[in-house]
Formats: sequence, structure tokens, C-alpha cells
Amino acid sequence: MTGGVRWGGRFAKVGVGSVAERLLDTAPRIPVRDLATLRKQFPGLGPEDIADRLTAAAVRGTMTVGAGVGAAAMLPAPPAIPAELATETLGVAAVEFKLIAELHEVYGLRVPGTVRERATAYLWSWTEQRGIDVLKPTTVNVALGSSMKRELRQRLLRRSLRHTPSLTPFMVGAAVGALMNRRDTHKLAERVRRDLRAHQLPWPDPEPDQPALPAAPDPGRPRPELPGSGEGQD
Repeated sequence: MTGGVRWGGRFAKVGVGSVAERLLDTAPRIPVRDLATLRKQFPGLGPEDIADRLTAAAVRGTMTVGAGVGAAAMLPAPPAIPAELATETLGVAAVEFKLIAELHEVYGLRVPGTVRERATAYLWSWTEQRGIDVLKPTTVNVALGSSMKRELRQRLLRRSLRHTPSLTPFMVGAAVGALMNRRDTHKLAERVRRDLRAHQLPWPDPEPDQPALPAAPDPGRPRPELPGSGEGQD
């Protein structure tokens, strides 16, 4: 445990800045499903049901990451611990970023702008642990114009220090890391969903899948005779 705290402190001092830079660079490239895609993948489900599915998948993902880093703490290579903790922090942040972005889609509150602008706004949402009210331009402007890098570093620093018990050896860290990530991701999802639910917009009506209608016959053209319909036939 003492070793885990020591290596966690080392990561917090020298690694959190590079993790923040990597997260800012990676976020715009993380694939985010839009509302139409989500409705196709979860047919017949409403916003709350889809949000439940997304939350459950994200919780499983962050638990897997936490358990993996806890297991890596057993390896006899202490210098690798800061790298493992950095990987865990970045991996969990990426999973939770994707969750936040897709929750905004589910509740009809997609942030306007380019992919990079949306990514910046959703990183702000992750940093502040709250949803974005796209109906208020001031809220969107705050998300886009905030000192994102400094706030992001502070969030990553707090998270890394809080999760140093996951570096406990003998597989205890694997269980601790999984449980802590489960708790934190679920709490984040509940906070963001509560904000988004308060400003939720209705879904647009889907276009019905209908086969193309045959073209209307031209009244100026004679109709083709069917086989067996000619004159002189019984």
C-alpha cells in the first residue's frame, strides 16, 4: 500500500500533465454514436432505457480497466507502475467521455459545433461532472471557453490520488480498482443524466421505411396487353 501511494504520488507530480495532453488530443477521435445510430442499435427502447444500457456498458468498461491495473501491480517491475496508473486514468476517462457524449445524444442535447468543439464541451462536462444545457448559449460558451487544460489536470490529479489503493499487490488492488471505478462511473452517469433529464428534448419522428411506389402509368400510352388477353381468345 505504501509503495502504491509513493508511485501514485510520483505519477501525480510528473504524469498528470502528459495524460491531460493525451486526453485532449484523443477525445475528438473517440467514436461517438449519434442518436440515429443508437436508436437503430437499441430498437424499441426509449431514452431512459438506452441511457441505462450505455451506463451499464461504461461501468463494465471502467471496472475492467481498474481490475487490469490492479493485476499489473503484482508484476515485479515497480518503474512500470506510474505508466500503468497513467494508462488506467486515460482509459477510464476515455470510456466516461464516450458515455457523456452519447448521453447528450440520447437526451436530444447534442452540443452544436465541430467535432473538436463538441469534444471540448464534453471534456468540460466530464471535468465538472455535469451535463450541458444546449438551450442556453451561455452554458455552451462556458464549456467551450473555459480554461479546460487547468481544470482537466486538477480532475485527473484528484482521481489518480484517490485511486492509488488500486496499486495494492496480491490481486487486492484488482478488486479495489474495479469497485472504485464502478462507483465513480455510476455516480458520474447519475449526475449527468439528472442535468440532461431536466432539459431533455423530444426525439424527432423516424422516417418510416417504405418501399418505393411504382410510377403512375402515362395516360397517353396504351396499356400493355397481358398474356392471354388478346382478341379472339376465350
